[in-house]
Amino acid sequence: MATLFYLIHISFCFSETTCDPPYIPNGVYTPERTEHRIEQEIRYKCKNGFHPATRGNTAKCTSSGWVPSPRCILKTCDFPDIRHGSLYSEDYYKPNFPVSVGRYYSYYCDKNFVTPSGHSWDYIYCRPKGWSPAVPCFRQCNFHYLEHGNYPNYEKKYLQGQSVKVECYSGYSFPNEESLMTCTENGWSPPPRCIHVKTCSKSDIEIENGFFSESNFQYPLNKLTQYKCKPGYVTADGRTSGSITCLESGWSAQPTCVKSCDMPLFENARAKSDGMWFKLNDTLDYVCHNGYESRDGHTTGSLVCGYDGWSDTATCYERECSIPQIERYLNVEPKKDIYKVGDVLKFSCRQRLRRVGADSVQCYHFGWSPGFPTCKWKVQSCHPPPQLPNGKVKGTQKEEYGHNEVVEYVCNPRFLLKGPNKIQCVDGEWPTLPICVEDKSTCGHIPDLDHGYVLFSTPPYRHGDSVEFNCREAFIMIGHRSITCIRGTWTQLPQCIEVRIHSCPPPPQIPNAQDMTSTVNYRDGEKISVLCQEKYLIRGTEEIVCKDGRWQSIPRCVEKIPCSQPPHIEHGTIKSSVSSEGRKQRFEPKLYVHNTRLSYICEDGFRLSGGNGITCHMGKWSSPPQCVGIPCEPPPLIPHGVLSHELDSYQYGEEVMYSCTEGFVIDGPASIKCLGGKWPRPPECIKTDCFSLPSFDDAILIGQKKESYRSGEQVSYKCPKYYQLDGSSIVQCIDGQWIGRPTCRDVSCKKPPKVENAVIPNEMFRYPSGERVHYECIKPFDLFGETEVICLNGTWTDPPQCKVSKRKCGSPPPIDNGDITTFPLPAYSPGSTVEYQCQSLYVLQGNKIITCRNGEWSKPPKCLDACVISEEIMEEHKIQLRWKYQKKIYSKTGETAEFMCIPGYHKKTAPETFRATCREGKLLYPTCG
Repeated sequence: MATLFYLIHISFCFSETTCDPPYIPNGVYTPERTEHRIEQEIRYKCKNGFHPATRGNTAKCTSSGWVPSPRCILKTCDFPDIRHGSLYSEDYYKPNFPVSVGRYYSYYCDKNFVTPSGHSWDYIYCRPKGWSPAVPCFRQCNFHYLEHGNYPNYEKKYLQGQSVKVECYSGYSFPNEESLMTCTENGWSPPPRCIHVKTCSKSDIEIENGFFSESNFQYPLNKLTQYKCKPGYVTADGRTSGSITCLESGWSAQPTCVKSCDMPLFENARAKSDGMWFKLNDTLDYVCHNGYESRDGHTTGSLVCGYDGWSDTATCYERECSIPQIERYLNVEPKKDIYKVGDVLKFSCRQRLRRVGADSVQCYHFGWSPGFPTCKWKVQSCHPPPQLPNGKVKGTQKEEYGHNEVVEYVCNPRFLLKGPNKIQCVDGEWPTLPICVEDKSTCGHIPDLDHGYVLFSTPPYRHGDSVEFNCREAFIMIGHRSITCIRGTWTQLPQCIEVRIHSCPPPPQIPNAQDMTSTVNYRDGEKISVLCQEKYLIRGTEEIVCKDGRWQSIPRCVEKIPCSQPPHIEHGTIKSSVSSEGRKQRFEPKLYVHNTRLSYICEDGFRLSGGNGITCHMGKWSSPPQCVGIPCEPPPLIPHGVLSHELDSYQYGEEVMYSCTEGFVIDGPASIKCLGGKWPRPPECIKTDCFSLPSFDDAILIGQKKESYRSGEQVSYKCPKYYQLDGSSIVQCIDGQWIGRPTCRDVSCKKPPKVENAVIPNEMFRYPSGERVHYECIKPFDLFGETEVICLNGTWTDPPQCKVSKRKCGSPPPIDNGDITTFPLPAYSPGSTVEYQCQSLYVLQGNKIITCRNGEWSKPPKCLDACVISEEIMEEHKIQLRWKYQKKIYSKTGETAEFMCIPGYHKKTAPETFRATCREGKLLYPTCG
């Protein structure tokens, strides 16, 4: 028997464990998923006033759920540590701590300490960031006395951190030589006491030929002050200004200003001294530049410093070349009385004579060069030119060369030509030959010399050749004047060093400026102050500077332009003005002189930002400051209330909204605004139930009166007999207040009007509105007019008359949508009556029976139109009939139709409009949206 083994494969299906999205009241988390896998994490954040129940703000999905469980719990505050203060009844409240956010307690401050609002007690609040205020008690310092100084005539109070500027009497000062006293936790720092200090006075010292440059009269110990010398005088160390210091023994030194001469302005010359200023009777030597000399023909000279400046001017004049003796046959151009350096003379011979020599010469500082030519009748020719070592004549040589004929030389390879490459036969003679210099032993270009130049240049330069340098004007040479070519390399260059900069002549006179006393010359770098006349303003720098022989940055004195009305700033006004002379002025519409300063003050609750005033400068006011609102501390908390947002500080004009917890409603404005560092009174949260039911004149409550009514609950009223209700009959409790006011108005009528020869059956003393009264005439009188009068809202309609009837009536008058019930006759006797009836759906208004009296019918009735309810209008207004089963499309006058909104829409008109009454064919539809 075969045994069959079956391998049964069993598949095990395991479902992966996941976590549902966590539910975190008062918190949110990320990322949001429909399910979270094992090991996936979320990060959650608690709402304001709450914090995570465990350390950290993450949770991980595990097989047993979220670990740790993400929860947000209310933040708490520990018992507050109030420095320099305590909680009221703190021993009673201490066991309740820690407490949740929103709780608050009253506290008080110790003596000499106050709350941030300046009171002796206030409330401290537990907020999400801790207790508020963070510093409950501040030191309060009283300022009512200053020893040896000025103090207010009444006591002033300052909070910790505030400072007050004080003024000590003359000869007294604060120990730290400052003028501010600050309120600290330990009181005033420094203490309110001025101590005697050593001072020095300007009257203690006199400066000959000088003056103090500062306006102060008294100077405290160790204070330094500046003085200046008059123009043409300097201090002992040669400066235009100096300083002295106030010491215990008095001034540190006696200022001295001595007569001086600045380095003069040289023209084509340079000084032999490096000094910048010279005392009285000092001598200054100078030397003329190359090619220049003094008037007496010397190249050197001397000047002496005297009371009126230098004894002479240091000027050298360009040398001249003497007028040459020209032979009779030589023409010279141009002809002058004086020839200066650089002038050139050109020559030609007369009467066909031949010129022997150069055709032109030039005037140099050493004289004419080259020599003057001559004119000959007969000139000799030249033999072949001499041989040039290491070179040769270019081209084919001849046996003889005529006068003025030219030949050209070239050097052999590896040699360079030094000198002119051409020579000319002059009256049978050749001039000096050039030379050929070996290339490897020559030097290249002459190196450049800063502020200098080469006197003569004849390249190339072979071993042993030298060149000479000169420095440019105002520079002196340091080192050897020449350099030498040594085996292809130049020796070291000299240097040209600036020896001095030209001094300046007396300063220019500036229009509308005060006169400046001046000397003959001023040294480089010296400054002179410029002062404009009283009605003028300096435009530019207040000092002119001597630079390179010229006065630099010369300012102008322009007329001062006044300013018109100052700019207006929001929440601020002008306080006072101070002119440049320091006089206070009253603010009034006018022009303000240049440099007038105006101060601003802000309204209560605002403070200045960006300075406190403006200044008039040349017709324009400087930028005005701004009055910015003072920020506020956090607003007060209210029981059962929640703030829209909480901050440490709130800007001026910032609003916060209050809302109430469930069962309470705001009483008062829901928002308050920070104005001038203060909050207005906050609203209150009151219960939403209504308690005392209101009573209304003549209105009667329908149903039983209760102790309290929940918000949204309604009660109805009705009016007694003879009264009519105006408005809705319903009042509703909305958030603790009753909304609605039914009014009952008396619409009854007193006795009906009397009609002569008529009686009223069953007459009463008072009739309700709408009641009819029937008149009957006594025989033989007939009734003219309506047989009945109607009481309408307290007034009777017009009554009929009872008179003798004589005339017949014609056919009864026709009416719209109605007719009489009998066949009409052509004529009716007096006293005859007919009856009217209306067509279907029309309603008869008035007496249906009319009477013929004195040839006229009494007033016939009307047939009032019915209302047709339009499907199109209902669809347009998003409404439908409330009772669909009726399908009532037509309504008679006086009948009502009730409507409701189509599902998905809400009422946009008042609730009472959804019960509409047909009035003479017209119906007012409500609206939904």
